[in-house]
Amino acid sequence: MAFKKEKTEEQSHYYAGQKKGLWWKYLLAVFIILIYLLPLYVLLMQSLKSSTDLSSSMSFPDVWYFENYISAIKGGTIFRAIKNSAIITLCTVVLEVIFACLAAYPLSRNDTKWNRFIRSIFMGVMMIPPLTILVGVYSVLVSISATNSYWGIILTNIAFGLPMSVFLFTNFIGSIPRDLDEASIIDGANVLQTFFHIILPQLKPIIATVVIIHGVAAWNEYAYSIYILQKPELQSITLCIKKYFSSVTNDYSGAAAAAILAILPLTVVYLILQDSFVQSQVDSAIK
Repeated sequence: MAFKKEKTEEQSHYYAGQKKGLWWKYLLAVFIILIYLLPLYVLLMQSLKSSTDLSSSMSFPDVWYFENYISAIKGGTIFRAIKNSAIITLCTVVLEVIFACLAAYPLSRNDTKWNRFIRSIFMGVMMIPPLTILVGVYSVLVSISATNSYWGIILTNIAFGLPMSVFLFTNFIGSIPRDLDEASIIDGANVLQTFFHIILPQLKPIIATVVIIHGVAAWNEYAYSIYILQKPELQSITLCIKKYFSSVTNDYSGAAAAAILAILPLTVVYLILQDSFVQSQVDSAIK
């Protein structure tokens, strides 16, 4: 008993010493958190100031001014923009996940020269900056009458997001043992049944990752939206915020209030999916 007690005390002293030696990591973590919170703090403070308040962006407002939020909400434009962005983001993410899953499964399970070539093509496409081919993409969209429509921007988002999604799904499916496929086939299941009943349920973590990454990208998309979504009733949240800036004047406070309202839906979705997102990172590291 005495030996166990001494051993326990030694372990306690050891762990205490370990924690004292990690103080700089906690300090670094706090510093990184502050760096990420600083823009949000500045955005919130700016949204609560009037356009005549010329104080520093870091300081509290002289008078708490909520008229920016009232003006953004009163016209209903911000809610219409949020609705448009929600439709575009939801359709983009759902279709992207479906296509990426179905494409990644055969690419992962059939290690042929042709499949390796296709994976190389996906990797190459990921290296192309989207803005470098804007003129070509826009010309194609005009020729098929895809401008000023939801499906035009959805198709564009899927085209640019699909290569990375296929890459992520292929790597994740590759970490799943092939024995499960073989056992399912022995039990009489075909390829589609094996995918939907055996493989797909195990893809929840990576699906959450793709939803967060590409959902945020679709929600924040601006470069192509400004050319494709020209009708006011179709404009997304980023185009709605852009209206606060012009060659004549810039309403930073109004834009900040609209940005705060635009951030809220994404924050709610992330809070719902954060456990799956963290779990996907852990699973990927383990596998």
